[in-house]
Amino acid sequence: MTPIVAVILSGGSGTRLWPLSRKAYPKQFLNLYGEGTMFQQTLKRVKQIEGLCEIVVVANQEHRFIVAEQLRQLGEEGRILLEPEGKNTAPAIALAAIDVRKRFGDAHLIVLSSDHALEANGNFVKAIRSALALSERSALVTFGIVPTSPETGYGYIQASEPVLEGYRVERFIEKPPKEAAMQMVESGGFYWNSGMFVFKASQILSELKQYRPDIYEACEVVGNSTSPDLDFIRYDSALFEKIPSESVDYAVMEPSTNVAMIPFAGKWSDVGSWDALWNISDKDGEGNVIIGKVTAVNTQNSYIRSVSKNVAVAGLEEVVVIATDDAVLVADKSHAQQVKDLVNLLKQRDVDIVEKHQEVHRPWGSYMTLDKAERFQVKRLFVKPGEKLSFQMHYHRAEHWIIVQGTASVVLDEETYVLSENQSIHIPLGVKHSLLNPGKIPLEVIEVQSGTYLGEDDIIRFRDQYGRV
Repeated sequence: MTPIVAVILSGGSGTRLWPLSRKAYPKQFLNLYGEGTMFQQTLKRVKQIEGLCEIVVVANQEHRFIVAEQLRQLGEEGRILLEPEGKNTAPAIALAAIDVRKRFGDAHLIVLSSDHALEANGNFVKAIRSALALSERSALVTFGIVPTSPETGYGYIQASEPVLEGYRVERFIEKPPKEAAMQMVESGGFYWNSGMFVFKASQILSELKQYRPDIYEACEVVGNSTSPDLDFIRYDSALFEKIPSESVDYAVMEPSTNVAMIPFAGKWSDVGSWDALWNISDKDGEGNVIIGKVTAVNTQNSYIRSVSKNVAVAGLEEVVVIATDDAVLVADKSHAQQVKDLVNLLKQRDVDIVEKHQEVHRPWGSYMTLDKAERFQVKRLFVKPGEKLSFQMHYHRAEHWIIVQGTASVVLDEETYVLSENQSIHIPLGVKHSLLNPGKIPLEVIEVQSGTYLGEDDIIRFRDQYGRV
């Protein structure tokens, strides 16, 4: 029996869902819809597949500890391939196929995006089984979503003659204008392009070699440059940089004459914008999706979400209001796709507001910036039980730690100090130091930094249990 491996692509940045989704913590790792994060929902779906041998996650190296933590929360294991930079889906799938082929031979790959909302019922498992039957015949299989409206934000697939429980693919259509989308939906035989695939490792690599030999050859070189790092697989950055960037649709699926499609009639969305998230979310009697500390009066058909602040709206219709600790988005729902344009403008003025949340996740826990000025910064650190910050030093700043909750074991040069609640310690500029939570409960610390430069790149690591030296 041919082995079956799930490949989850998790390299996206989700800029259209700013300010909730940001480069350092994008939408697939957020709890936006349903139970758990979108990445975790994808993991749960693939676990329904009978005969699954392994889960392979292809992720940006910046997200490696987020991926590992979200796997751990579900009690799941996965092989995590780390991309030094995003190169789109064709190289990501090729590298996964090369990796799987080394260990399982010619396995079926079930390729899924980590940031889609999908109805995880019997229809999903049935569609996968149908796709595996076509893959066994060496077809490249995609899934076409039965359209419920003339969406202009999705690409389309035109089906031709039937084959087993699917269809041969006549052609792929780019995101169409409204009139063309309406004609396709009314005429039938057209499906939304889901970006989900099933094929054998050998088949996708063979056709990539045929249609894009430059990508294939570069990925073959990079695929042989792997090095283990804790629970992760890394690639040589210099070699990786030479891989051409391209989507698997353009590189293989569109030029290939060997593509089949399985229709899927279940609930699906790529959750590519705030209006798309509104469409799939449960609504109140006024057609609103309201999450967090929100008070709404005379407001209809809107998506209003607050992470922490009290938000009050009145007399609005068809709007999106998103409030986080450090940013607020207000947009007409029909202009939700333009959030990406806003992000591009913001990036020119303040890169951090686009790339980072106030709460920044680290393998040992997280920190949140509470206040910041030219020569001081105040943070709140949360250190998980048993976890430890690296043994490090700063050239430009001193730090003062105040223990708010839990127990801290602090090393200053060669001395170790154990501190409990309401105790504090000063770390002078240039002194090597580390922080450990030896307890059973989370450690909470207020950190006051002072100095001429307070950037995160003023960290010299000497020892680190997470391999960040």
